[in-house]
Amino acid sequence: MSEESRLKWQCRRGMRELDELLLRYLEDCYPDDSDADKAAFREVLELADPELNGYLLQRQMPSSETIARVIDRILRRDFT
Repeated sequence: MSEESRLKWQCRRGMRELDELLLRYLEDCYPDDSDADKAAFREVLELADPELNGYLLQRQMPSSETIARVIDRILRRDFT
């Protein structure tokens, strides 16, 4: 399985709105991201669903600055 296929699979979380946010970021931003930002996005995809949902629905704030930066970028892409 290619990295792109694996990441697309990890973006599918079972909640349509969140899936679309993650997939849009993967398609629009990830290819041009720095290696550090790519690693941070992969770290976000490793989060448990309840934790990731809380961040993307802005019910919780990540304690990790790296994860917070990626979440902010994902959410900003939704509004541009």
